[in-house]
Amino acid sequence: MRTRTAPGPAAPPRDRRGVRAGDAAAVLVAVALVVAAVFVGRHIQDTRHSLFVDWPPLVGTWEPHLGPGTPFAAAVAVAVVAYGPRVAARLRWRALLLAAYGTALAWTWSLALIDGWQRGVVERLTTRHEYVPVVGRFHDIPAALRDFTNHILIHSPDNWPAHVAGHPPGAVLTFVLLDRAGLGGGGWAGAWCITVGATGCVAVLVAVRALASERLARRAAPFLVLAPAAVWAGASPDAYFAAVVAWSVALLALAVSGGARWWALGSGLLFGLTCYLSYGLTLFALPLAAVLLLGRGRPRVLPFAVAGLAVVPAAFTLAGFDWWEAYRLLVRRYYEGAGGIRPYGYWVWANLACTVLLIGLASAAGLRRAGGVLVSARRRRADEGAVRSGGRTAGAVRRVVDAVRAGGRGTPEVRLAVLVAVALLALLVADLSGMSKAETERIWLPFALWLLPACAFLDGTRAWLAAQAVLALLVNHLLLTGW
Repeated sequence: MRTRTAPGPAAPPRDRRGVRAGDAAAVLVAVALVVAAVFVGRHIQDTRHSLFVDWPPLVGTWEPHLGPGTPFAAAVAVAVVAYGPRVAARLRWRALLLAAYGTALAWTWSLALIDGWQRGVVERLTTRHEYVPVVGRFHDIPAALRDFTNHILIHSPDNWPAHVAGHPPGAVLTFVLLDRAGLGGGGWAGAWCITVGATGCVAVLVAVRALASERLARRAAPFLVLAPAAVWAGASPDAYFAAVVAWSVALLALAVSGGARWWALGSGLLFGLTCYLSYGLTLFALPLAAVLLLGRGRPRVLPFAVAGLAVVPAAFTLAGFDWWEAYRLLVRRYYEGAGGIRPYGYWVWANLACTVLLIGLASAAGLRRAGGVLVSARRRRADEGAVRSGGRTAGAVRRVVDAVRAGGRGTPEVRLAVLVAVALLALLVADLSGMSKAETERIWLPFALWLLPACAFLDGTRAWLAAQAVLALLVNHLLLTGW
């Protein structure tokens, strides 16, 4: 449902030259971060061989190439840059959601097919690290779940491949069930990840409209469908995980914005599933909490959300899988393998360079704009005496909570900026944890999806869209990416 809010205080006229200078500075910082990560990473890898990636900071190899998806990817990019903003502004809302999904699907498929059907789709999920090769070990699913934790450690008998061990069994069970439905093999697995993953942009649009405004959702739409993240979304299971948790956030946003309470039940159900697809995505409790604080009607929806959240964990627990024990063993395995060798001092900032390549330079400028919106709102509140100024005694967490609470009373721009800021906070927590050293161009797809709406704050939409498209096309054509 559309959120209707009273207009906030008029903002002072913006100095366009200052805005452009600030955007340029944000872009330069982002570019410098990527360049530093490439050169420093190359030096570390050549001298110490401790990064375990071939083209730091990305998993991939330098291999300039063209493929059958090249003309289609170029055509999609040109069409979105030329007509995307106008179409997003004029289409009816439901038609816009369908168009966004179709375009995101076309963009992701065309980028994947630059590497060809076999290498770009089928083989993504059939390598020795992936899910499809172990599908046959789940002929008795209840027994496999009870025995799952016995195969997580590297030195355990018949240890799981890296990605199976690194996730709760909900991830591999997805591909087991696809196989049972007659859709076995890498081709169907890749198609599932792309088809479901592309719905993530629709979920974000629904949430932005419900929590902020339809105008901002329409401005963000072209950036969501033309995201550089699509390079790694096709065909990665993390794109599928991103869509599941995105719909959890979207359904909760609908529930707290005046929608049916059953939306909250669905939100909890999907978040419970998310926790059994990826351990790291439990951090989405932060954006979900922000949605509760930004919306209205929290007391009436919270019991439904909690009830939905209990379903999937209860089912897996009754089946014999111990989530906490599995996570404890995963941490041990992580540090027994490459995770224990990869230097934290490099990856703690090089991961952010991977994020720049995921979200693009436009999003870097958009995040700067979102920060400016929050700073301006904070200053206005301080001037009006509505909240404390947050001096020496206010901690960082207290200030974040205050910002989210104030966002619920603020303008649509403030509410969108808060949503983006909390998603960024969740990403930074994942970064500081040390459990995401490298491979974040894949692992952080779910977080990246919620940083892209910051582009709604930008001027000169077509130029920024062109920058996003060029980045994605260059990366996909110059590198043979690992996902």
